[in-house]
Amino acid sequence: MKMLRLLTIVLAVAVVAPAAQAAERLTVMLDWFINPDHAPLFVALERGYFAEQDLAVEFVQPSDPNDPPKLVAAGRADIAVSYQPQLHLQVAQGLPLRRIATLVATPLNSLVVLADGPIQSIADLKGKKVGFSVGGFEDALLGAMLERHGLTLDDIDLINVNFSLSPSLISGQVDAVIGAFRNFELNQMAILGRPGRAFFVEEHGVPGYDELILVANADHLDDPRLVRFIAALEQGVQYLVNHPDESWQLFIKGRGDLDDELNRRAWADTLPRFALRPAALDRGRYARFAAFLKDRGMLETVLPTDSYAVELSR
Repeated sequence: MKMLRLLTIVLAVAVVAPAAQAAERLTVMLDWFINPDHAPLFVALERGYFAEQDLAVEFVQPSDPNDPPKLVAAGRADIAVSYQPQLHLQVAQGLPLRRIATLVATPLNSLVVLADGPIQSIADLKGKKVGFSVGGFEDALLGAMLERHGLTLDDIDLINVNFSLSPSLISGQVDAVIGAFRNFELNQMAILGRPGRAFFVEEHGVPGYDELILVANADHLDDPRLVRFIAALEQGVQYLVNHPDESWQLFIKGRGDLDDELNRRAWADTLPRFALRPAALDRGRYARFAAFLKDRGMLETVLPTDSYAVELSR
């Protein structure tokens, strides 16, 4: 009888103990201020999916959008929201980073002109001014798009507009801008009454790629929190696509400053672009984009895919 009572006590502890354990903290650096690109993360948070995985997730908005991957590489954050194109370059530079999941599974970057302007084709950009914000990668994208239409970067006048993409286009400072996100800048221009026309990079000579990804430190891939985080994220995506209106309310909960026309429009445009299987990795797709970057002079060599992107599993 004593042995039976002891066994009952042990079994009771085994069942109760996991629920009594304190949630493990995990820090996620965002790439920018909170916006609809981050919807699955905040839906997972508000629905309690992270908590169900015994995770207390903290999202941090960076003061400098270049910092998040560096902080993860330095071990000062667990996960960072970043971009596939930048990942290739950062790993080539020696940062110990690995892609562990995808948020936005298509390019958002685009070349934008005024819808009622004279530019009807990319070929019409010859001799025109094109604004940009981030040199290097955007030059590579634009160069590939121009070549598809018989032009080179020497045929245009590149102007650094310092992230003032839509205003510089609307004011006539430039004739086009590269680096405009199709889910934001196009909506911003429409709201201001000056609609734009987008030329999508993946339709004009640039291989498809993941826009927003999640990266972790390459030395910490065995951290069990990462797999649990991705499992919760997938639940967030599933709820989001099944219940977009309810998810919007969760997204703006306690964040009333996000409840405006631009974010509502961006929400609708971004919804079909989220990765339904965040952990899934298309190695061939990543390899093709790496080859593109090498061809454009952005990389010296094409590294093995596993050296910068992995698919974690339970």
